[in-house]
Amino acid sequence: MKTLKELMQRYFETILVSTIVLILLFIDIFIVNKMAFLYFYFLPVLVAGYYIGKRGAVLTSTMTIALVALRVLISPGTFIINMQGTFDLYFQLVIWGGFLVLSSYVVGRLYEEKEDQYQNLRQSYVGVIEILVKYIESVDKYTKGHSVRVADIGMDISIAMGLSREECENVRVAGLLHDVGKIEVSMDLIKKAATLTKDEKDAMSKHPEKGAKILSKVGNVLSEAVPIILAHHEYFDKQGSEKGKKVDMPLGARIIAVADTYDAIITDRPYRKGKLPWQALEEIEKFSGTQFDPEVVDAFRHVVKNYMEGDHVESLVTQQ
Repeated sequence: MKTLKELMQRYFETILVSTIVLILLFIDIFIVNKMAFLYFYFLPVLVAGYYIGKRGAVLTSTMTIALVALRVLISPGTFIINMQGTFDLYFQLVIWGGFLVLSSYVVGRLYEEKEDQYQNLRQSYVGVIEILVKYIESVDKYTKGHSVRVADIGMDISIAMGLSREECENVRVAGLLHDVGKIEVSMDLIKKAATLTKDEKDAMSKHPEKGAKILSKVGNVLSEAVPIILAHHEYFDKQGSEKGKKVDMPLGARIIAVADTYDAIITDRPYRKGKLPWQALEEIEKFSGTQFDPEVVDAFRHVVKNYMEGDHVESLVTQQ
C-alpha cells in the first residue's frame, strides 16, 4: 500500500493529465458539436505545461492531436457539422492542432523558466546554510564534515534505490541541513554526548524540530527538506521513538536515518574509536525492520560494498 502511495505521489502530475484526457475523450462521445468541444482539450495541455514542463506539455498536445485525428478518420461525419466539406474540417483541425502545440510550448517554457529561478534561489539558500553548518562543525574535529558526508551517503543510497533526480536532490539538501538545529544546542553537550543527563538528552533530541523551524522561516524554498529533517530520528516501525510518535515517515527521512547512523558509527568520537564500514553495516542490519527501513538498508548494503571496494576502510576522521 505504501509503495502504491509513493508511486502515486511520484507520478501525480502525469496521472492527473492522463486522467483529464481520458475523461474528455469519454465526454466527447456524447457531444454533438465535436468541433466546439475540441477546445476543452487545451485544459490537459495547459495543466501538463504548468506541472510537467515543456517536454511533457508538447508530448501531451501531440498525443491529444493523434487521438483526435484517429477519431476523425474513424468517424469523420460526426465532425462535419455546418461545414462545406472535408477540406474545411481538416483546415479547422490543423489550426486547432497548431494552437494546441504552440500553447503547450509557451506554457511549458514559462514553467521551466520559473523552475530555473526557483532552483537558483533554492541553491542560494542551501549554499548560505551549508557554509554556516560547515563553520559550526569546524569548531569540533569529531563532527567536522559530518553533514557533507551524510548528504553524500544519502545521495548514493537514493541513486541505488532508483529515485528521481529531484528526490535525490531533496535527500542531499536534507543531509546537508539535518543537524542545522544544533546551532541552538551547546557545543559542550555535543562533545560530551556519551555522558549526557536526561535533561541534556532532551535538549539534544529537540534539534530536528529546531532545524525544521529554522528552515521553515525561508518559506517554500526548502519546504521539501523540512519533513525529512523533522523525522530523520524517528524509528521505521513507529514504535521505537522516545516520544512515541506514529507518523508517516518520509522516504527521505528513512534514507538520512541510515546515512546519519552509518557516519556516526565509522567516525571517531571523544568516547570511542570509529568502526570499519562492514562493522557499521552489521550494526545497521541488526535494526533493519525496526529502526531502519529494510528497503533502504538493502540499497545501503550495495553502497557500502562500493565504499569497501574503493578502499574506504579507515575512519573518515583519520583520513582528514
